Amino acid sequence: MEKLYLVLENGQIFEGKSFGASGEITGEIVFSTAMTGYLETITDPSYFGQIVVQTFPLIGNYGVIPSDFESDKPYLKAYVVREWCQEPSNFRCEGDLDTFLKDAGVIGLYDIDTRQLTKIIREYGVMNAKITKSVENIDEIINELKAYKVTGAVKSATCNSVKVYNEEGNKHVVLMDFGEKANIQRELIKRGCKVTVVPSYTTASEILAMKPDGIMLSNGPGDPAENVEIIEEIKALVESKTPIFGICLGHQLTALSQGATTSKLKYGHRGGNQPVKEVETGRVYISSQNHGYAVDTESLPAHAELSWVNVNDGTCEGVIYKNSPVYTVQFHPEACGGPKDTMFLFDKFINVMGGTK
Repeated sequence: MEKLYLVLENGQIFEGKSFGASGEITGEIVFSTAMTGYLETITDPSYFGQIVVQTFPLIGNYGVIPSDFESDKPYLKAYVVREWCQEPSNFRCEGDLDTFLKDAGVIGLYDIDTRQLTKIIREYGVMNAKITKSVENIDEIINELKAYKVTGAVKSATCNSVKVYNEEGNKHVVLMDFGEKANIQRELIKRGCKVTVVPSYTTASEILAMKPDGIMLSNGPGDPAENVEIIEEIKALVESKTPIFGICLGHQLTALSQGATTSKLKYGHRGGNQPVKEVETGRVYISSQNHGYAVDTESLPAHAELSWVNVNDGTCEGVIYKNSPVYTVQFHPEACGGPKDTMFLFDKFINVMGGTK
């Protein structure tokens, strides 16, 4: 296998070996603590522009299963693992990870001490990194890394046309696609909804003209504050009093539309083991998350009520808005491969829309 180097923005260098596609790449390096669901991670559009480090040591053991994908292709820049399985075993398996990454043009890097790498990211914070074949020009690489920034993320991850699913559904939900995970629409369809997926640049008036019973604001990548035009459209949607459920980026964009602010976390929340507490009941649930920004709790307006908090660091995980039938969460209730503790939030959304006919 070809030797590759992972160069961090702080100057540290890891030596590893290549799998997947060959080449060199620059991106923002982040880690995920999920112990399963690597296919969902690889195909999650929220990882646009990022090099993803998997903390679980063995990846690829159940192969490639297209029906588990969260989108039609990977959006991450590169995938870093301790060890990848060359001979997967699963009755649903339709291929191996190495071939899948090659076909998708995604660079893989293995034989890296991912435990040490993760500890560095936790200590230093999220930073940029480059996978390269040579470190002879290290000063040039460091300068390149300091100048790199993920931009235009939502525009790159959204769909390009309107798509309708389950035409005969009894509740019509318009799903704004900021880089949506496919399981969101699956969960809505499972509950009998007709789902109309629209691009991120769709205006509020165009959405309301579709006469939806409810509006879903999806997850997505990048800095939420970058999406100025979308934030204005969401503000108009909130004012329409149409039931709205926002997830992840949709949660952040809704908060920004109501005058709150967001800030970048030191190393984000990524993985399927994030504890969140429901403020009303005090009950703790385990959630799946993938985000690098959070809503600043102290910036929430008077008509917004904090509904969920992160048990680890106290950050905002959910908001209920009193001026409209709108609620949002930072975590992923539609999570697959899990945990599924908060799936009930989709049932709540159905009830807010008036229940099933």
